[in-house]
Amino acid sequence: MEEKKQAILAEIPNLRRYARALLRDPDAADDLVQDCLERALSRLDNWQTGESPRRWLFTVMHHLFIDEKRRARRRGRTLVESPAGNEDAAVAPVQLDVLASRDVLDALQGISADRRAALLLVAVEGLSYAQAATVLEIPTGTLMSRIARGREELRVLLDRARRRKSIRVVEK
Repeated sequence: MEEKKQAILAEIPNLRRYARALLRDPDAADDLVQDCLERALSRLDNWQTGESPRRWLFTVMHHLFIDEKRRARRRGRTLVESPAGNEDAAVAPVQLDVLASRDVLDALQGISADRRAALLLVAVEGLSYAQAATVLEIPTGTLMSRIARGREELRVLLDRARRRKSIRVVEK
């Protein structure tokens, strides 16, 4: 039992990264991770010993994320995925890597949640297509389609952002 708990605790950084990429709100992401850990620890018997808890935990987290989106929709308000009052946006980054990362994160928020989740699980978290399809409970072909369309959307959004930055207004 203690071995299972330690394996779950070792996945917390991965869960936090996935939650923050999904929500872009650190407080909401931490709440999602806490809810995921709480549910996982209360249902420890559902996890098969001997395999990594990563896929199981991502599945639990994804279900909680979808449930919250549905709950928010029923209440008549939309789930805020990219808060307007982000304090980090007011500070100009010094390094180009930070700017590029921010552009990618902003562009990720511009694609649908289904495609974003598929891209994050495969490209960021390193899950195989089969594992990611299991987490999202979709066929592998559907996952591959979502990833392909998500990558294309991401490329278009990043190209637009780069063009906007290169355009300068010159007054006479």
